[in-house]
Amino acid sequence: MIATVSNTRIAFLKEAKKHYPNILTQQALDFLSALHENFNDRRLQLLENRKEQQVAFDKGVLPDFLSGTKQIRESEWTAREIPKDLLDRRVEITGPVDRKMVINALNSGAKTFMADFEDSTAPTWDNVMQGQQNLLDANERKIDFCDISRGKEYSLNEKTAVLLMRPRGLHLNEKHLLCEGREMSGSLVDFGLYVFHNTEVLLKQQTAPYFYLPKLEDYKEAEWWNDVFVFAQEYLGVPRGTFKTTLLIETITASFQLHEFIYALRDHIVGLNCGRWDYIFSYIKKLKNHQNFLVPDRDQVTMATPFMEAYSKLVVKTCHQRGIHAIGGMAAQIPIKNNDRANQKALEKVKADKEREVKNGHDGTWVAHPALVKVAMDVFDEYMPKNNQIDRVPEISISQKDLLELPKGTITEDGIRKNINVGILYLESWLRGVGAAALYHLMEDAATAEISRTQLWHWLDKNAKLEDGRIFTRKLYKEIFDDEVEKLILFCGPDKIIEGEYKEAIILFNNLILSETFEEFLTLPAYTNL
Repeated sequence: MIATVSNTRIAFLKEAKKHYPNILTQQALDFLSALHENFNDRRLQLLENRKEQQVAFDKGVLPDFLSGTKQIRESEWTAREIPKDLLDRRVEITGPVDRKMVINALNSGAKTFMADFEDSTAPTWDNVMQGQQNLLDANERKIDFCDISRGKEYSLNEKTAVLLMRPRGLHLNEKHLLCEGREMSGSLVDFGLYVFHNTEVLLKQQTAPYFYLPKLEDYKEAEWWNDVFVFAQEYLGVPRGTFKTTLLIETITASFQLHEFIYALRDHIVGLNCGRWDYIFSYIKKLKNHQNFLVPDRDQVTMATPFMEAYSKLVVKTCHQRGIHAIGGMAAQIPIKNNDRANQKALEKVKADKEREVKNGHDGTWVAHPALVKVAMDVFDEYMPKNNQIDRVPEISISQKDLLELPKGTITEDGIRKNINVGILYLESWLRGVGAAALYHLMEDAATAEISRTQLWHWLDKNAKLEDGRIFTRKLYKEIFDDEVEKLILFCGPDKIIEGEYKEAIILFNNLILSETFEEFLTLPAYTNL
C-alpha cells in the first residue's frame, strides 16, 4: 500500500508512482516532517472549531464582530512595511501551476501572478509535484515549454510579473504523503516545498517568497499561519518578516475579523483580497439553516448586491487603516472568438467592474486571462496614478446588518439548469485533472462550482418557491436533472462521454445535491476519486 523513504517518518502512498526526487529530497521531506509534527494537530483542531461554529449558526446564531478583540479593532497600529516589488499590484493574474500557464501569466503584463495550487488546480499527485518544479524553474528563470501540437515554444520575457503562490486550504489533505501513517496537510506540503526550494533563490534576486492564503474562517487560523511562517523562517535561517502574504477574504465570518486577521499576521501581511465567489458560497453555507434565508440565482448576485458591496468597502477601509493593500475580485470573463459584438459586451462588463473597484478605493484587481490585463490596467492607470491608494481611508461605517443583508431576486428554472450544467461540467473537468475550466466564456474553478451545488442543495432543502410559483421538490429536481444530463450527452456526444469522467461527475454531483447532510466542500469527496 505504501512505500517508505529512508531516514524519515514520511511514506509515499502506492499510487504516487513517481517520487519526484528533485523536489522531494531527503532534506525537503525532513522539513515537511517538522512542519507536520509542529502544526498538523493544531490544524485539525481548527477544523473541529469550524464544525462547532457551524452548529451554533445552524441553531440561529449570526456572525458578528467579536467582543473579546474590540481593543485590536479600536487601537492604533499598522502592519509592517510592504516590499518595493509589491507596492504596485494594480492588476494581478491568477491561474493553475501547469508549465505553459506559468510562463504565459508571468509574461502577461500583469504586475503580479498568483500561481494557484488551490481552486484552479485539481490536486493530482503529478499536478502538485510538477507545479512545484514549474515554480522553481520560473524563479530560477530557466522555465520553458514546447507545444508540439502547435509548433510553438514558450519562454520568459526579460520583465515578468512578481510571483505569489497560493497553497491549498486548511481542510485539504495530501493523501499521497503519509507522516507516521497520517495524511499530511495540503497547506503544509504546498507551502513547505515552496519555501524550502525557493527562499534562497528569491532572496538572491532581492525578493522573497510571497503568498496568498485561502478560506480562513477565524483569526486563530491566521495566528496558525503566522506561527508556521515564523517556524519556517527560523528553520531556514532567514529573518522574521521575510515571507509576505495576502489573505483572501472569502468567508462570511472573516469579514467580522478583518482587523484581527491583519493583527495576527502583522509582520507578514501585505494585503487582503475580495474572493467574491467563495464568499457567496460561504454566505449560503454558513446561514443555510436560518429561517427565511434563500439566495436567488447565482447570476443575480453581483458586487453591486448590498451585502457584497458592504463587504468590499469594509475590506478597503480596514486595509488602508492598517497600511496594506485592498485587492479587488476576479474578472472571470475570457475572450469570445468569432463574435466581436459579444466579446466587446463582455469587455465592457469587465471595465465597469474594475471602475467600480478602483473608485471604491481598491489598490488592484484580479483577471483570469492575459487578454484582460490591458483592460483592467487601463482602468486603474486612469483612476489610480500612484502605485496604490493606501493613503485613502474611506469614511464609512459598515454594520453587522449590512454584511448579512439578504439579496433580493428570484429563483428560476434557468438558474437551476445552469447550476446543474456548470456543476457537472466543472466536476468532470476537475476529475480529469483540470481545475480551471473555460465554460460559456467564463473561467470556472472550484469556487464557482461550489455556489452551483450549494444553491441546489439549499433550494431543495428549503422547498424553495420558483418565480413561476412551483415548489422545488425532489421530483422536480430529478426531472430537470435528467433532462440536463440528456442534453449534455447530446451536446458532447456518446464517445466523449465514455472517454471522459462524465459518468462519475454526474453520479457524484447528484449525490451531493440529494445528500441529507450538506458536504462542507465538494472537493473532499471528489478527491477520493481523483
